This record gives sequence, C-alpha cells and structure tokens, in this order.
Amino acid sequence: MKFQKKYIVLAALVLALGTAVYINWQFAGAHPDTTSKELGAASYVNATVSESTTDEAVETAALSKEQKNYFATERTKRQTTQDKVIDDANKILNIEGASDEEKSEAQKSVETMLKNFTIQDSIESIVKAKGFSECLCYISDVGVTIIVPDSELNDTSALVIDDAVISHYEVDYDDISIVGA
Repeated sequence: MKFQKKYIVLAALVLALGTAVYINWQFAGAHPDTTSKELGAASYVNATVSESTTDEAVETAALSKEQKNYFATERTKRQTTQDKVIDDANKILNIEGASDEEKSEAQKSVETMLKNFTIQDSIESIVKAKGFSECLCYISDVGVTIIVPDSELNDTSALVIDDAVISHYEVDYDDISIVGA
C-alpha cells in the first residue's frame, strides 16, 4: 500500500509541475521574444535596418491628424514669433533717435536669433534623417527641447536625438529635453 501511495503522490506532483510549466508557457507566449531590446545593449547609430525595424517604421510613419496638425500649428507659431522678434529688432535699427548701444544690442540679438534658427533647422533635419517623421527643436537659455511623435520614441531614440543635438549645439546632455507629442 505504501508503495502505491508513493507513486500516486509522485504522479500528482509531476502532473502539477507539468500543469504549472504549461500555464507559464501560455502566459509568457508560445515563443520567446527574440527581437526584444535590452537596455544597455549597444548598437550603432548608422546601423543597417533589419526587416522587423522597417515594419515598425512603416507602422509609426503614419501620423494621426492630431499629430500632423500639432506640428504644423507649432511651426506656424514659431515662425510668427521669430518674424515678430526680427521685425522689432529691425524697427530699433531703423529708428533715427536710437542710440548706438541700442542699435548694436538689436544687431547682436538678431544675429543670435538667426544663428539659433539655423541650428534649430539643422537639428530638425538631422533628427528627421535619422528616421523620425516629424521634429521640432527649440533652443532657449535653459537648454534644448526636441519634440517628436510619441509613437516613434523607443529605447534608442534618446541616443539618436542627443547625438544630433550635441553635434550642432554646445549643450550638456542634462540640458536636452525630449518630448513625445
């Protein structure tokens, strides 16, 4: 009797273990995720794109109407603000009663703004060339803010964007802010 009891308990334990393994396999998925990315895993910025990555790019390339409208509206707002500041500076330069100090200050302001506009455009172009469908760049006294579509942010996005900013503007990594829209 003891002999049969041992085998019955052993068979029950093996059956319970088998059930636990099967349930774990079902919840974890039938196949282990071989394409998952690990934090800290190194990859080259200019690496070739694999087939699974191109599928992801096609899925994320289509921006929603809200995202397209957001980026278009923000570009228009930025251009309007930039035009207004340049017009104000030009008014100061054209005033006959303005002192030389005011004129030189206005001239420096315009030159700084034009330099920042050029840098912003360069950074936006590079970020788009690195695979993002849209990008807005804002340079301020506090740092640089980059806005990209939220659906295109992934593990390596920060590295790609930081590289694009650092290559064109002298700023610390801590002063670069990446925002998903």
